Amino acid sequence: MTASAAPTANSSRRVLLASLVGTAVEFYDFYIYATAASLVFGPLFFPASSASAQQMAAFATLAVAFFARPVGAIAFGHFGDRIGRKSTLVASLMLMGGSTLLIAFLPTYQMAGWLAPALLCVLRFGQGFGLGGEWGGAALLAVENAPPGWRARFGMFPQLGAPVGFIAANGLFLILGLLLSPEQFMAWGWRLPFLASAILVGLGLWVRLKLTETPAFAAALAHEPPPTVPFAELLKLHWKQTLGGTFAVVCCFALFYLTTAFALSYGVQTLGYDRELFLGVQLLAILFMAGGIVASGYWSDAATPRRVLLAGCVMAVAVGALLPVMMGGGSLALICAFLSLALLAMGFVYGPLGSWLPELFPARVRYTGASMAFNIGGVIGGGLTPVIAKALADEAGLVPVGIYLAVAAGISFVALVVLKTRTDA
Repeated sequence: MTASAAPTANSSRRVLLASLVGTAVEFYDFYIYATAASLVFGPLFFPASSASAQQMAAFATLAVAFFARPVGAIAFGHFGDRIGRKSTLVASLMLMGGSTLLIAFLPTYQMAGWLAPALLCVLRFGQGFGLGGEWGGAALLAVENAPPGWRARFGMFPQLGAPVGFIAANGLFLILGLLLSPEQFMAWGWRLPFLASAILVGLGLWVRLKLTETPAFAAALAHEPPPTVPFAELLKLHWKQTLGGTFAVVCCFALFYLTTAFALSYGVQTLGYDRELFLGVQLLAILFMAGGIVASGYWSDAATPRRVLLAGCVMAVAVGALLPVMMGGGSLALICAFLSLALLAMGFVYGPLGSWLPELFPARVRYTGASMAFNIGGVIGGGLTPVIAKALADEAGLVPVGIYLAVAAGISFVALVVLKTRTDA
């Protein structure tokens, strides 16, 4: 059975919708947390000291999910490579959604003391654990159903879930900020986006439960039994691809969290812009990321995903050079232009990953391999980036932040140059 046979079981429209909707829901859950951490979690869940210390503590909880993601990648990858992509994707969505929903009911530090941030970290771990199994499965769902010559364009659909989820998350926060007073928002309004996650998860489950298994997994299962421990086989036979893929992902995570979580905090708290105004700027800029993802998908099928990723890393170095000039200038128009440019570059270091990472691994360990590389790269590139960037900016301004991004892009560029893609994927 080949990829071109996929429409007999899963129509292209159904596959693309399932990969897009599922990742959009998962990233919506992830982004409402990042937005809340940037805006309200500091004073709500941590003891009063300095505003900067509270903000850094809130950003530190972001890292909890990044460290949970590789654990989720191993767990969900194990079942995804042994029993199939569909049921594993459903389980990851339910875990992510359940963790997000429960955050809406958490007590604050004023209500429960240190129990409040402890519970917040537990549920944040649940979010990361679920997302660890989400991205790899969604990417495989798309590319393993793609007809010949369309792998990158199919692979860009789970990537488009990121801007869609971001727009939904920040758009809802923007609406609430406009409708509620600051006191109402701090008291209970921030909980509403987490409650709304239940509706979106239901939609994602409805779409995914209608799918059948991917042709590539069915063919691999028919050829030989699945690996007993996919993670062990991955480390034994495909560690070079896992290591190279991990470092190739670093740039996209560093770039994204600098232009979203860090930029939001810097714009509102340091530069003093109105929260709703800055959220609106980010919503406009994220459209450029979506455009970059689409352009990278078409370019990748015309050339190769690796070539497009290399070009995206060069763009990211240029963005790092422009960051202190455009972000530090204080002009909102200049900041909007910078964020738009940076997120456009983000499209080119993120969009091709949906097709490129799965190509590094054979189908029998592909779920585990793609998930591990993507999520460990997330730990390195994004887990502590907002905290590090804030510390650098507080200590020495934005120049070191730009250098930080350029170094991350350089790491990914070298990994892409060294690593070759499998030709028999």
